[in-house]
Amino acid sequence: MKKFLVLFLTLTLAMLACQTPSFTAQQTPPSETGTTSEEIPTVAAPSDVDTSVNPAAAQDVLVSLFENVSPGTVAIFTETGQGSGFVYDKEGHVITNFHVVAQDETTAVSIVEIRFPSGFMAYGTVVGIDLDSDIAVIKVDAPAEELKPLPLGDSSVLKVGQTVVAIGNPFGLESTMTVGIISALGRTLESEHASPDGNAFSAGDIIQTDAAINPGNSGGPLFNLNGEVIGINRAIRTTSYTETGEPLNSGIGFAISINIVKRVVPVLIETGKYDYPYLGVSSSSGLSLDAIKALGLTQFTGAYVTSVIPGGPADKAGIKAGTTPTNYPTLLAGGDLIIAIDGREVRTFDDLLAYLITNKGPGDTVVIRVLRGTEQIDIPVVLAERP
Repeated sequence: MKKFLVLFLTLTLAMLACQTPSFTAQQTPPSETGTTSEEIPTVAAPSDVDTSVNPAAAQDVLVSLFENVSPGTVAIFTETGQGSGFVYDKEGHVITNFHVVAQDETTAVSIVEIRFPSGFMAYGTVVGIDLDSDIAVIKVDAPAEELKPLPLGDSSVLKVGQTVVAIGNPFGLESTMTVGIISALGRTLESEHASPDGNAFSAGDIIQTDAAINPGNSGGPLFNLNGEVIGINRAIRTTSYTETGEPLNSGIGFAISINIVKRVVPVLIETGKYDYPYLGVSSSSGLSLDAIKALGLTQFTGAYVTSVIPGGPADKAGIKAGTTPTNYPTLLAGGDLIIAIDGREVRTFDDLLAYLITNKGPGDTVVIRVLRGTEQIDIPVVLAERP
């Protein structure tokens, strides 16, 4: 069995992880399973259907959605594991997770096997990988009638409570559909990209959902009710495992937002890699009342700077970390509290990271507003590339 990758929630902007609840990337060992056959999808928006008073109409929406979009989902096999993916374009590009096709911690296998819902099978070549967001692009040579690209949505307009649908291959059960809601937005996870000191960078703008996601769902699409892909299923948080060690769905799953996919994938297709912006700070948010008091902070929200990477963009711009000991061994007082970026409020570290990775790149300038003592200061920072 391909080893499951363990992910962690983090409060580190492009540098260090600070929290450690475990998450498991969802890939299963190879297995021989049956396939289903569907017609070419024509996605129709069911927004005019009054499902609140008509349960049958709600059911019909889900049935129609599956019939329309499942032909664009695929199963992906390597020598050591199995995952899911979906057709991105008519040129034969298929999107999945990096960890589905990973050969080791930093490289991917060259060739994978792609199985379409019709039963058609072909080999695909991995043409681009992104360790930061756990994305991989595969090029497959398949007949035009097999390539049914799925429409992409806009993750910036998602709301907590929206119904979402996951389609993938959990435990090797191909073309499985599960339904849930968006549980939260703007989460962070550890990325697959290690920083120079061996810790993980952060992946941000993550969608949390309670739609059932299990081993084998990795890389598969998460849909809204209009049949648009709004995320790529990536991992679950769980403490439950099967007798053979496979993680079980706990109702807390995570997907890469589609707006990150739309930003990253065209560059991966063109160049094979994507460079993320780098600020170079470690940060803590969600502090307790006692910690806030110990640090001398005058407000509850914001991302408190615990360390600044020497020579990094934040250091060059003059952002400060704490230096004064407190009764918390890991917290030093006197650091800047980041409260806004480019005029947008920063309530948590997650807000800061999501804005950077979905809107900015290396070389861009952002204006970081910090609370230093009782004074608000705007600090221009030229972002670098993650090392």
